[in-house]
Amino acid sequence: MVKRVLGILATSALVTSTAHAASIAQLISPVSLVLSSGGAREVAALDGKPVLYCGLAAFDTWAAPLVGQSVRSTPEQGMTVSVDARDVSLAGLMVRSGWIQPAELDDDTQAAITEGRGGWACARAETPFVLMHTSVDPKVLAGIALNESAYKGRAWPWTLNVAGRGFFFRSRDDAYGAIRALIAAGRCDFDVGIMQVNWCYHRQRFASPWDALAPATNIHVAEAILNENYSRTHSFAKAIAYYHSANPVPGSAYLARFVRNLNQIQAGL
Repeated sequence: MVKRVLGILATSALVTSTAHAASIAQLISPVSLVLSSGGAREVAALDGKPVLYCGLAAFDTWAAPLVGQSVRSTPEQGMTVSVDARDVSLAGLMVRSGWIQPAELDDDTQAAITEGRGGWACARAETPFVLMHTSVDPKVLAGIALNESAYKGRAWPWTLNVAGRGFFFRSRDDAYGAIRALIAAGRCDFDVGIMQVNWCYHRQRFASPWDALAPATNIHVAEAILNENYSRTHSFAKAIAYYHSANPVPGSAYLARFVRNLNQIQAGL
């Protein structure tokens, strides 16, 4: 939603003026912009927190094509701009592109965070887990996720492991299509999502295969499994090793990889 901060005219009047088309004169930050119409200028704000892990210059480069764009305002979408010949919410565009963090981490926000879009590209490895965890140390979750779904140095949300073979998909839709095909073939021997939760053993913890891919949901299920492992073993090390295997040999190797990941995270990864 667009909110008036200061200026000569109310934002709604500026944007919906029939005498002069309103346009974006300047983007001050992901949540602050200058609107222009018929010589009048006004600063307007978008709800949410700016995501500037990569710095303001990176945002300025991304936002440059928006300067001069005409804008409209609707009760449903707030301020809109034209993208590929259709009106889209400006705030929604900022969220999906990784420059605004809204109050609610909806599907678009979770995807932007975990894919590393926009400003999220320069966030630390544990940042997605800081934002989405409930009970387990985010650094621990990040270390496990890097064991499970690392792709180009990042824990990737649209990951499947089928009978020991890893697959990294471009989008949630693509990963979901692969899951549906596996289930239709009568298979459950695969791990799902950013934390690689096994479908055979844990599918009852999810509302659906689509739900299993949601980063926050996948993380919460992983936390439940880790907490159950700890309750059973009373050992943090075993809780982490058992996340992969209760067999001491593969479990120990998994724990060793986790420790290396954790050391890198603590060093600033």
